[in-house]
Amino acid sequence: MKITKRELSEALERIRGVPVLVVGDLILDRYVWGNVSRISPEAPVPVVEVVRTEDRLGGAANVARNLRSLDARVTMCGFIGDDDEGRRVVAQFDKDGVSKEGVIIDRERPTSLKTRVIGQRQQIVRIDRENVEPRSVAMQEAFAALVGTHIEASRAVILSDYGKNAVSEALIRRFEEARTGGRISLKDRPLVVDPHPTNYAIYAGMSVAKPNRREAEVASGIKIVDTASAIAAANVLLSLWQAEMMLITLGEGGMVMTFADKSEPIILATQARQVFDVSGAGDTVTAVFTAAVAAGATPRVAGELANISAGIVVSEVGTVAVNIDKLRAEIEAIPA
Repeated sequence: MKITKRELSEALERIRGVPVLVVGDLILDRYVWGNVSRISPEAPVPVVEVVRTEDRLGGAANVARNLRSLDARVTMCGFIGDDDEGRRVVAQFDKDGVSKEGVIIDRERPTSLKTRVIGQRQQIVRIDRENVEPRSVAMQEAFAALVGTHIEASRAVILSDYGKNAVSEALIRRFEEARTGGRISLKDRPLVVDPHPTNYAIYAGMSVAKPNRREAEVASGIKIVDTASAIAAANVLLSLWQAEMMLITLGEGGMVMTFADKSEPIILATQARQVFDVSGAGDTVTAVFTAAVAAGATPRVAGELANISAGIVVSEVGTVAVNIDKLRAEIEAIPA
């Protein structure tokens, strides 16, 4: 059955004020923008003449910003370092209206920083500064307990895993306990995980898992070449991760959703658009889908809304949050 503009518009408007808890790896994305007109005489590399430097929220912080752009209420749980980059992340949370009650300062390591150098709208190099060594058991347990105190006040929980060790077995146990206790389910309070290979072995008890094509292939052992193989991979992961629903994003191939209750799989075509940069598109899908489901939308409507939103953000360079005015315009432009 075709999704109507009215269904999408109503789903979008219902997101306003929905409380969502975001848990995961906080990253600062730094962009060094410049012009390239020559090759260095020192090595065969371009010389970038810097025009401006810009900081944006990345990782789980970008999920939070996407939610705020839709006017959802957001509480953030994650780690920053005791450094300028961490303070920049918190300052942006304050500006965006994100609650930082669950943000912990880890003085033993820096805030994760990704610096991208861009010339003529093309990324030339990315420089990462981070420490991904496991945190102490005591800190893992304390963080899991802190997250647990915020679950009840949310209508949905997002676990945004970028492999920087915000996610631990202690945290996953906390979510399993919440699911067993009836505090988490796809119908009532979904827990949506954006997975990372580092933790494939410990995911359990999720309402929805949202891997991309490559992540789904690695985790399931199935090469995805068409819709049928995507559905097969999704079904393997449903069992492996004990999830209620699997949502695999396939880039130009759209999205595939399968369900543990054996409901009919849902296949959504991609939104045709010129792609400049896919950075952060997965964060947008996670944020929009989760918020829409939390606000009462069906997975099909939520998926289509997320699909349209991702099409908007990939048309821009760098990590950006979905623009709600552009999203409304895209919905209005859908042929009747």
